Amino acid sequence: MNRRNLLKTISLTIGAGVINTDIFAKIGDDAYVFDIPANPKHTPIHKPITAITLGAGNRGTVYGNFAATFPELMKIVGVAEPIPFRNDKYAKKHKIIDANRFNTWEDVLSKPKMADAIIISMPDNLHYAPCMAALAKGYDILLEKPIAPTEKECRDILALAKKTGRIVAVCHVLRYAPYFVKMKELIEKGAIGEVISIQHFEPIEHTHMAHSYVRGNWHNSKQTTPIILAKSCHDLDIMKWVINKKAEKIVAMGDLKWFKSANAPEGSTDRCTSGCKVERSCPYSAIKEYAERGSRIAVLDIPDDVANKKEAIIEKLKTSNYGRCVYRMDNDQPDHYITSIQFSDQVTANFSMEAFTSYHDRRTRIMGSMGDMVGDMTELVLHDFKSRKETKFIPKAEDVEGYKNSGHGGGDWMLVRDFVQAVAKQDATLLTSTIDESIESHLMGFMAEKSRKTGKVMNVKV
Repeated sequence: MNRRNLLKTISLTIGAGVINTDIFAKIGDDAYVFDIPANPKHTPIHKPITAITLGAGNRGTVYGNFAATFPELMKIVGVAEPIPFRNDKYAKKHKIIDANRFNTWEDVLSKPKMADAIIISMPDNLHYAPCMAALAKGYDILLEKPIAPTEKECRDILALAKKTGRIVAVCHVLRYAPYFVKMKELIEKGAIGEVISIQHFEPIEHTHMAHSYVRGNWHNSKQTTPIILAKSCHDLDIMKWVINKKAEKIVAMGDLKWFKSANAPEGSTDRCTSGCKVERSCPYSAIKEYAERGSRIAVLDIPDDVANKKEAIIEKLKTSNYGRCVYRMDNDQPDHYITSIQFSDQVTANFSMEAFTSYHDRRTRIMGSMGDMVGDMTELVLHDFKSRKETKFIPKAEDVEGYKNSGHGGGDWMLVRDFVQAVAKQDATLLTSTIDESIESHLMGFMAEKSRKTGKVMNVKV
C-alpha cells in the first residue's frame, strides 16, 4: 500500500469501536496534524454516572475535574480523604453533602452502596483492600495504577472482578493518548512491515525525580511500590499494547547512584531551610523549586487566599519531606533503570528510565522490516524504506487543564470518558485498559524488579 492510500484508509481501533480518521490537516509536505473523533460506540446517556473518590490528591483531582467539567456525564457524590484541607476543597468543588464526606475508605465501604462507581486514587499500598471491598459491594472501579503492590494482590483483584462481573478500569492513560493510539494504528496497518525491535525511553526529568521519588510519596519502595511499577508500568504497558505481543522474558539492571548521603555536598544541612551553605547553587534546592518557582506546590496544601504564599511555602518546607535535603532522605528508589524484554514472534525491546534529564515526555523508536518510527509524544515520524519518504504525524491533544506536564498526552480525560460510557452501558469492551488487559504489564514490572535484585533473566507468565 502506498503512502497516499495508507493515509486515505487510516482508522483507529479503540476497544471494539473503529474510528475513522481519514481527514487530516496538512501542515506541510508529508506532515499532518490529526485528532481522534468521537467514538461511534459512544451514545448519549440519560443521566450522569455517580462516583465516590477515595483519595483527593493529584490524581483524584484530575479525574474529579472531568466530572466538574462534564456534569452531564459524571457526578462526584462522595469523597474519602483524611487531610482536612483536601477534603474541604474537593467537597466544595463537587458540592458534596456533609453526610457523604469521609476520612477513610473504610467509612465509605462500611455503608450500603451509594454510587455507581468508586475512583481509587490513594497511595499505591492502599489500593488492594478498598478495591476488593468495593467489588464485593457491587461498585465498578476506576483504579489508579499500579493495580496493587504485589503479584498476588493483582491476581486477587482480577479474580474478584471476574467473579462479580464488575468493571475495573486501570488508569493506563497512555493507551488513550492520541500519539500512542496513532502509533498502534500505523503498526496494525503494516506501515513499517513486521515489527522487529523497540527502543523506549522515559526521561523522568531531574526535579520531578527529586520531587516524587526522593522527597515525595514514592521515595521508599518498601512503603509504596518499586519505581518500575510506580512510574514505569505505563511504559511497560504501552510497549506491549502498541505492538500487541506477549512478553516472554525480561532482564533488568539499575540502582540508586546519586541521591544518597555519600554525595551530600560539604556545607549542606538536613533541610534546605536550615542554613544550608550550598542551597543557592544546588539544582535540587527546595526553596528555589517550590517557594521561588512555584513548581508542584499542590502537594503542600497551601490555601489559595493565603496572604503571603512564599512565606507559607517555606513554613511547609520546614516540617515536610519536601524541604529535606535530597541527599539525606530515607529513599531507596533507583535513579536509573534499564530492562530488556523478549516478546513473542522474536520481537525484542529495550526500555530505559532515567532521572537525570532536563526534559520529560517519552521517546520511542520502533524498527520494522519495511520502515521505522521515531517519536517524542509531540510528533511521530514514519520512514518508509520502499519510497525513502518520511511522514510526520502531529497529535492534536493537550494535557488536562492545570496538569500540562503530566506526560500523558491528553489521555487522562479520554480514559474517563470511556469509563463513563462503559459504566453507563455496563460494557467493559468500551475500555482498552480493563484489568484483564492491564495485568500483564504489571507482571512484567514484578519480574523486572526480581531480575534487578537477583541478576537473573525472568520468565513472564500471565
